[in-house]
Amino acid sequence: MLEGEDRARFEATVLPHLDAAFNLARWLLRNRTDAEDVTQDAVFRAFRAFGTYRSGNARAWLLQIVRNTCFTWLRQNRMAAEFMEFDETTMPQESENPETLAMAGSDREQLTRALELLPESFREILVLRELEGCSYKEIAEITSRPIGTVMSGLARARLQLRNSLSQPVSKEARRAV
Repeated sequence: MLEGEDRARFEATVLPHLDAAFNLARWLLRNRTDAEDVTQDAVFRAFRAFGTYRSGNARAWLLQIVRNTCFTWLRQNRMAAEFMEFDETTMPQESENPETLAMAGSDREQLTRALELLPESFREILVLRELEGCSYKEIAEITSRPIGTVMSGLARARLQLRNSLSQPVSKEARRAV
């Protein structure tokens, strides 16, 4: 375990990236509670492995640990995870009046559905780039993919998302809202 200066260095280097770690886990796992558990496990793994961390991009290092922890969790729990619903009430609700709340909620739900329909690898790249602001180089490092694969995957993810958002909402989906 880390003591003194190493513990302080861990806290200063890694802990500022907890929000990004949780956000990635939430989008990969599609469940807030599981994402909280996996993020906690990933941070603990990072804490234990911090002695091997020398320097560099701490956010990319932590997000790679979170990603690997998520995929390990998914392999172990995939059957249960396939039947869990995404909890839209965990999304922030900010509005000035009921009309803007309804419009924003509808847009948010449509975007959430579109993101969830993306293949896992596309969703991961899109979340890292658009929601977490990671560079192509950071995404390549986090996902252990060549930068060209990241760039082409991001382009395909954006195209699929755009196509999904431009399609009219089905009657069943409207009834569910």
